[in-house]
Amino acid sequence: MSIHVSRPLLSLPGPAFAGALALLSFFLHEPARAQPADMARRAAPCMACHGEQGRAAPDGYYPRIAGKPAGYLYNQLVNFRDGRRQQYPLMIYMVQHLSDEYLMQMAEFFAAQDVPYPAPQPADASPAALEHGRRLVLHGDPARKIPACAACHGERLTGVAPAVPGLLGLPRDYIAGQFGSWRNGSRRAHAPDCMAQIAQQMTPEDVSAAATWLSTQTVPADAKPATGFAAPLPLACGSVGQ
Repeated sequence: MSIHVSRPLLSLPGPAFAGALALLSFFLHEPARAQPADMARRAAPCMACHGEQGRAAPDGYYPRIAGKPAGYLYNQLVNFRDGRRQQYPLMIYMVQHLSDEYLMQMAEFFAAQDVPYPAPQPADASPAALEHGRRLVLHGDPARKIPACAACHGERLTGVAPAVPGLLGLPRDYIAGQFGSWRNGSRRAHAPDCMAQIAQQMTPEDVSAAATWLSTQTVPADAKPATGFAAPLPLACGSVGQ
């Protein structure tokens, strides 16, 4: 079987282009169920953008995927493949021909990576802005129907298995960018899309404050996803349990 390379794919940066072709080649020429020793080779194209072992690239736009809950990573790969996430064309090209089984194997591989987190970003916001971000993250704003981030992402903000990601250790620009994608509809999830609802309630100042505060927090040494929610979720989320 030959690989058809579309014109938009040819315009990708060199490393990204190579990664996309490599992943497509693995899919076309390797068996669907990889042996454990083969998974690092299969996952290598992802590391061209997401960093060694998925620990994130230094530019602030490609997130850490190492150690994220497997269900969350799988949902995002499926969302890219099925058109619910459209803000990163490279991701769409890389997964558009991959099966559910293949995507789950990739998700499980990166979920199992246990590598150190980088030091937090230095704060470049006023104390008032940081305090505003801290309140939104930990307590929300009930008057505006904004739940606390911690209500869904775990009391320690390290995620909840199997489908809710941690928020610590992510760059400020990436966090803020995701809110923008939810607001404009280029990032979507299974309905009801709780994050899209929350993003519509938040102002740009809210997003900047929350993203900045999160990016300045030190990740705990044992930053594992929680095994369950401490209380019922504040609103229905279609991705939880998918």
